[in-house]
Amino acid sequence: MASLVLTLKETLRYRGAIGQWSWVLHRLTGLGVVLFLFLHVIDTAWAVFAPESYVEAIATYQSPLFTIGEFFLVACVVYHALNGLRIVMMDFRPDLWKHQQQAAYYVLGGTVLILIPFFAKMGLDAANHYTSDPFVLPISEVILAQLPFLGFFVIGAIAAVVIAFIQNSMADGGAGAVQIGGTGSSIEKFWWSFMRVSGILIVPLVFGHLAMMHVLQGVFDLTASNYTIIGTSTGSLAAVGDVLGNGINDSGTSVEFVAERWGFLWGGVAIWKVYDIALLALVVTHGFNGLRYILTDYTMDNPLLRRTVTNLCLIGGLALLLVGAAALFSSIDQDAIDLAIEATRAMTGE
Repeated sequence: MASLVLTLKETLRYRGAIGQWSWVLHRLTGLGVVLFLFLHVIDTAWAVFAPESYVEAIATYQSPLFTIGEFFLVACVVYHALNGLRIVMMDFRPDLWKHQQQAAYYVLGGTVLILIPFFAKMGLDAANHYTSDPFVLPISEVILAQLPFLGFFVIGAIAAVVIAFIQNSMADGGAGAVQIGGTGSSIEKFWWSFMRVSGILIVPLVFGHLAMMHVLQGVFDLTASNYTIIGTSTGSLAAVGDVLGNGINDSGTSVEFVAERWGFLWGGVAIWKVYDIALLALVVTHGFNGLRYILTDYTMDNPLLRRTVTNLCLIGGLALLLVGAAALFSSIDQDAIDLAIEATRAMTGE
């Protein structure tokens, strides 16, 4: 904790110019993305395993608090992606580090240029939604809906502490701190390479997801009745069915939106499931390993705490991978959509 306070204080005092602030922004935006990732993967899994809960989750996303948060999320993703590419380029071409200050400004400029059309479309969608007298959950219910996630965190934290105590007792009884120096382990060298390779692979996947789910078809379109779902309007290539599988959200529920998107077939392959599986695997692993880097930076002098935060990142990452994979390898049937319809009626009073 003292290390974290010192970092915060020195970040404000130290005059490191654009290089310092690029480092700070990269970490802050990464934390923002991981936080949303934790919510998003679990929420989306509810479309399969708890349709009523997914209806409530999307209702929270369609509230003013989360609408504001969505703008911050998109900004975090865009900056983190562009700055990550800058870091990768500099790491593999050390001779270019003399241009790092100029490159950092290019990243900021590129972020602004990308965000202008993104924010314009998102702002227009939000304005159209809130001026149409929609059903909006009270802020108290929006906040209370996040309590289960706090519960998941507490359970994970307890498990991480217990495992860390066992590890300490088997290792050195809790004594000793990390030794600085040396050439580093082969495992950490692998993770260094993985973060850079995965970062390159993630960029097109994430930008495609942002464009489809936040710009071309935003969160407010998830509950639009008789709305053609983006990426499923290629006629004979769509999955076949009388209602479910026609590429149209007939019921106007978020559960059917997910069912139609994941059920779409292209050349006999559920292309959007494959897309989301790749996105899940890369983003979760990249994100939680990045979180491990940040947390261990501030726990290097405390073996127990360092092992605890490492375990917490491992537990969180594995849990999200398992939950997300379970949802992606399952299917959503008409019964789930009927439950979503009833849940929507009960929530809105219609």
